[in-house]
Amino acid sequence: MDFDLAVLAGVISSIVFVGSVLPMLIKAVRTRDLASYSLGNLLLANLGNVVHSVYVFSLPTGPIWALHGFYLLTSAFMLAMYLRHREPRPRAGLGRGVSSDVRPSDGRAGSGIAVDGRAAAGRPDGDLQGAGALR
Repeated sequence: MDFDLAVLAGVISSIVFVGSVLPMLIKAVRTRDLASYSLGNLLLANLGNVVHSVYVFSLPTGPIWALHGFYLLTSAFMLAMYLRHREPRPRAGLGRGVSSDVRPSDGRAGSGIAVDGRAAAGRPDGDLQGAGALR
């Protein structure tokens, strides 16, 4: 039986790399929270993997094929998850600095109370004008 140290190193490193990516995948599937990911990074990772495939699949079959196949699948999966579960962009017309979870004011000072009961714009009295949100 031939013992090839390079193939053994490839197998071990592939297991380590797969093990490093699995917690990220499990968390993404469980929470559907991909807010910390960048669309640009996910797109470039997928593009790089597709281009790198030309090189990898020209090599003899081995651990690198398995590892690269795993990277192809996981980067495509993460991009799909990101596109499916990304947060919608805020609606236009809310005014700069005012979050969408703030109820409209009825014109009285202190009436801009957020949905969760806290004063709007971080002010104890809820005064949006004084907070600079409506300037």
